[in-house]
Amino acid sequence: MTVTSGEMNFGVDGDSITAGEQWSWHVYKRLGFATHYNVAVGSAVWYKRTITCSAGNVTTQDYNDPAFAGISDGWLETDDKEELQRRANNCAVVHIQRFMNDVKNGIAPKPDVFAFAMGTNDEADKLGDPEKALEGKSLENNPNIDLFTEAGAMRWCIQTIAENFPDARIFVLTPIQAADPNHNAKIEKQISEVFLKVTGAMSVRLVDCFHSSGICEKFEVEGGEGRYLRDGLHPKPNGQELEGRFAAAEIRNHLY
Repeated sequence: MTVTSGEMNFGVDGDSITAGEQWSWHVYKRLGFATHYNVAVGSAVWYKRTITCSAGNVTTQDYNDPAFAGISDGWLETDDKEELQRRANNCAVVHIQRFMNDVKNGIAPKPDVFAFAMGTNDEADKLGDPEKALEGKSLENNPNIDLFTEAGAMRWCIQTIAENFPDARIFVLTPIQAADPNHNAKIEKQISEVFLKVTGAMSVRLVDCFHSSGICEKFEVEGGEGRYLRDGLHPKPNGQELEGRFAAAEIRNHLY
């Protein structure tokens, strides 16, 4: 199934369903990409955020801030302000700032294909207004782009990759279905209200893993092991491979 002859570099960002060697690793292997550079971190969201704790508030820092505290995939309850600062930094905006820095410094290759796979952890009240987020042509000094919303962050991340790597093909994967119907209702709202509108306006390919990957709520168990998910949310190896096969076919078919 190799179609790239080992000449194309594959960049990836996402959350715990993407971090490490999961679905995107299967895409890399199946399509014969030369490299697989993955900046995904577990527990990530698309947008910047402010987290409140007993020691005060922490707000997402920029990756190149001299005082940058790092990025954490932590999710258990804590009041540790330093840890919460690292969690606040765990978003696609910061991941892409890191990716850009790694390419500039020769750590990562320039991508020929870049895939985003975010949204599983995004909160329902942080979707934002996609019509407003899409106003204007420039990212610079554009007051319409609210990086503290999913819509604004998605537009910024896609356009940043597109501006810096104009020859790269960009794909945005929706989250997969989980075992929890309420979680899935939230994801469907994100897809219809934000994903479809932003990717359509930015003219990048939306890969609908939610409706078409083969991972289905009906065969999964909340908090336990089902057909493809180990805990009702995260794919087992067979689920990683299934999502990877689907994503590989979608990417292969749209590498024009």
